[in-house]
Amino acid sequence: MRKLGLIGGMSWLSTRSYYERINQLVQARAGMRSSAPLLIESLDFTDLSRLATPEEWKRAAGVLADSAKRLETAGATAIVIGANSMHKVYDQVAEAVKVPVIHIAECVAVKMAADGIKKAGLLGTRNVMLEGFYRQKLIARDIELLPPEMAFVDSLDRIIYDELMLGKASRQAERELKTIITNLEQDGAEAVVLGCTELEMIVPIQANVLPIYDCTRIHAEAAVDWIMGA
Repeated sequence: MRKLGLIGGMSWLSTRSYYERINQLVQARAGMRSSAPLLIESLDFTDLSRLATPEEWKRAAGVLADSAKRLETAGATAIVIGANSMHKVYDQVAEAVKVPVIHIAECVAVKMAADGIKKAGLLGTRNVMLEGFYRQKLIARDIELLPPEMAFVDSLDRIIYDELMLGKASRQAERELKTIITNLEQDGAEAVVLGCTELEMIVPIQANVLPIYDCTRIHAEAAVDWIMGA
């Protein structure tokens, strides 16, 4: 198996999900006594949360690029960034190392296109929902994304940062997500993309009114494909 590097800590709850899923998938393919060869650098999320200005994002790009370099030096043969929103600085991270950096949105786009999805709703933090760095990966595969409603954007951003990333999953948050997904279905969405790892805490993946594309699970599957040399 090939060694994988994971840039984590954004949040640590997300990193835990990656670690668990990657190892479960490795066990399923290589046997129950197997575990994934992983290098994990868990960053302090305090200074990487709710970035807004170009200067803040430039600094974040440097932090993640340095992390990727350290993982490469330590023996990682590929790298994943364990956070949807931080893929805004994907290009800077990928340019900093010689090993592949597996893009989460590209993995999701490939899977959705293979499933024949043509129209979807994207849920996540403000920058994931509004900016092009994530959306363009899906649009490039001829997947139409419904325009984000600002009321939903504000609500989701608050839920993610003020609740889920702190380990909280309130009933009110569950109700709000159910309403958002129901509205997306009424607007013609064929599926919903969970563009935030922590959203799985309040969105039932298997029992929903629409197919749910959980980016973390899909990213983890692509990571294991690399580990196993698939």
